[in-house]
Formats: sequence, C-alpha cells, structure tokens
Amino acid sequence: MASKSSTKLMRILKADDDAFAQEWKALCDRTREVEEDFHSSVVEAIEKIREEGDAAIRSFLKADYDSTPESIEVTRDEWDAACESVDPVDRAAIGKAAMRIRAFHRKRVPSSWEMREEGGAYMGHRVRPLDTVGLYIPKATKNVSPSSVIMYVTPASVVEVPEIVLTTAPDASGEIAPEILMAARVAGVHRVFKAGGAPAIAAMALGTRVIPRVDRIVGPGEAAANYAKHLLMGNVGIDDPTGESELCIVADASATPAWVAADLLSQAERSEDSQQILITHSKSVASRVHEQMARQIKALEAAGTAKAALAARGAIIVTKNQAASIELANEYAAERLVLALKDADGAHKLVRNAGAVFLGHYTPVAVGDYIAGPNHVLPTGGAARFGSPLGVDDFLKRTAFIRFEPPKLRELGAEVIRLGEVEGVGGASKSVDLRLQKIRRVRREREAAREAEL
Repeated sequence: MASKSSTKLMRILKADDDAFAQEWKALCDRTREVEEDFHSSVVEAIEKIREEGDAAIRSFLKADYDSTPESIEVTRDEWDAACESVDPVDRAAIGKAAMRIRAFHRKRVPSSWEMREEGGAYMGHRVRPLDTVGLYIPKATKNVSPSSVIMYVTPASVVEVPEIVLTTAPDASGEIAPEILMAARVAGVHRVFKAGGAPAIAAMALGTRVIPRVDRIVGPGEAAANYAKHLLMGNVGIDDPTGESELCIVADASATPAWVAADLLSQAERSEDSQQILITHSKSVASRVHEQMARQIKALEAAGTAKAALAARGAIIVTKNQAASIELANEYAAERLVLALKDADGAHKLVRNAGAVFLGHYTPVAVGDYIAGPNHVLPTGGAARFGSPLGVDDFLKRTAFIRFEPPKLRELGAEVIRLGEVEGVGGASKSVDLRLQKIRRVRREREAAREAEL
C-alpha cells in the first residue's frame, strides 16, 4: 500500500509506491453520484411552467417562502433601495472587481471577418451577440456570492447582449440579498426576477408573460436546477456543467508552507465535495504544509466542512522531481492550478491542462476568485483537458456567409458536382450543373455577339 501519514486531515502518498497508480486514478475520478430523488418533481415543474407561466411561478413561491413577493420582477425602486443599503466599502469592492473583470474581457472580443478570392468569391463570419441571456443564481443558504454574478454577467455585458436577466430565489421575507442586486447592477444585468430552482430554469427556457425566453442560460446551480437545464437543452442553450471546487498546487522548496496551506483551506471550506491536492518533490514541504493546515484549520469558521473535504478527497503527493509533479498536474487537469515554484514561469510552459494557472508565491487563489480579471467560472472534473473558462465567446454567435460569382462557380463547380456524386446526393450536383449550364450559355452568347460585331 502507499505510504500514509497518521494524520486525520488528509493522505500523504508517495508517487513511487506500488499502489499509487490505483490511488491516483481514484483521485482523478471526480464523478459524483446524485442521490436526490428530484427527477419527477423537476419534470412536473417544467410542465407546470409550460402550461401556467407566471401563475406557476407564484404558486411555487407561495409554497416555498413565508412571504410571496407582490411582483415576480424586482422593481426599479426596490433595486435602487437595495443598492443604497450596501455598505459603501462593500460597494466599492464590488465595483472595483466588476471594473477589472470588464477590462480583461474587453481584450478578448472577436470581430467579424471576411475574405475575398480572385474570380468572385466572398465569404467570412459575422459575429453578433445573443439576443437574450439568463443567469441563474441559487438562493444563498449561508453566504451570498456577488462575485459569481459579476463573473457570469460581465462577458455577456461586454459583447453588448441586449437583454440580460437574472433569476434567483428570494429569502423567507421575499427579498433578494442587496449585495446580489448591487453586483447585478454594476455587472450589467437589465432585469431581475424572484424565482428559484427548476421553475426558474423552465421560465427562462420557455418564457412566460413576465419572464422573457432567453437564448442561453448560465450559472451555478443545485442538482435540480442543473437537471432542468439538461431536460430543456434544445429549447435553450446551456452552459457547461460546473462541479465542485478543485485545487491542485505544485510546490517546491521555495514555497512558504503557511501560504500553501492557506490556499488549500480556502477551497476546502467551500464544500465537503471539493477537492484539494498538493504535489511536491520536497518531503519537507509536504510535512510542513500539513502541519500548517492542522494549525490554521482550528481558526477556520467552516472547519467542519474543510475537514470533511480533506479527509474524503484531499491528498499530498510526494514525487521524485518537479517534472513528475507537473506531469501529474497535467493528468489531473485541475480547475485551479497553483505553481508555487521558484521558476513558475518556466513550469507554466509545460502546463497543458488547467482551467486557470496561478503563478508564483504572491498569487493566492483568492485574487483569481474575486478581482484579478480572468473568469473564475472554470472547467471542473477534468474538463480542463478540453474546456475553457467562461468568456465572451459563450455569448456570441458566428454566422458564416458565402457569395460566389459566375467565374468562381465555373472554377470550382466540377469538384462540387463530383463530391455530390461520391456522396450519392444527385440533387446537390444538379443544383450546380444547372447554374453552370446557364454560365456556359451566357458565355457562348457573348462570344457570338462579339463575333457578329467583327
């Protein structure tokens, strides 16, 4: 078996032990079984919204909350009052984060483009924003998350989506957290609705009299909301599924153990299903980071959550060298990868799979989560092998356009006819041949006219 410490926090594994391959495979498998029996209730909620619209939204609110709001939509006065109630220091922090994230995404906006060829070919892509985008934010059971609103909405706002709506369930008094409404305003949300869970997803996907039908739904969600997205795919575009938070840190002897420990705990406290992995070729760093975690976790408000996450899915892995550490990180394909290394920039060139990479000793994960600029909505569960952070491309559509003049069709028409015959679609070949016949006839007529003039 792999060597393990006697710690109660997390496993310490040696990458050269015989059993490591099996343990590593288990760590890389981030699939989670969903135990909730919500399937039938989600289907019922979707059908109820389809048939009854806003009345169904009201009935769900009445059943789930102590006070049914007078209006499903947050009024302008209500929105203004909520923003005014936010502490000025918090308001400034939310505004600074939104400003920086907006500036980052503006650098990434693609343009329409075209190309022309001799003989009369004109083609390209026309890039346009989606008409309407919907953001779903789960009701905060403990802490609100204005950063999520900013991260999801800002790229859509940057490309000037004409209508951005947000749905989220109100609290027991029928209100939405002021910080959420403040973030929605500075990020660029146009309308906010009081609706939660599968009913909110269905309302945005299908449309009601009050809640507009959107082209794409994004946002983190509980299991029922995510299942509703799955069922409604095709009626509406949906974002890539997001799993639990995951962090991988590759560290060498230059790393400060207390800082590495703090980064690991900052993610472990988020959810019992989150995963944190430290990979290092320094045995000293491995043991000292663990010691620091044992000290720091005592002062953590969510210590119970962090302990459960670390015990179930956390690990410290000791490798033979830095190259082996980087290769394991590539296999893991983390949502967030920290390179706590002396030559972080050099190591970064070797990273193939990661949602976001945090370089060096003075780049805590928290700056990426809140204010740096890149999006914190990242591929999870190993999807960093093929996925990318949320960005402006997720809120754009590209339409191809093609124009052929007669000389170009005459140049390429024979190949089109042949390819159509190869694929057994004679109609395609015929559609080209008829035009070529016209081109040849016109050409003969012009040649005959010139000869007559001579």
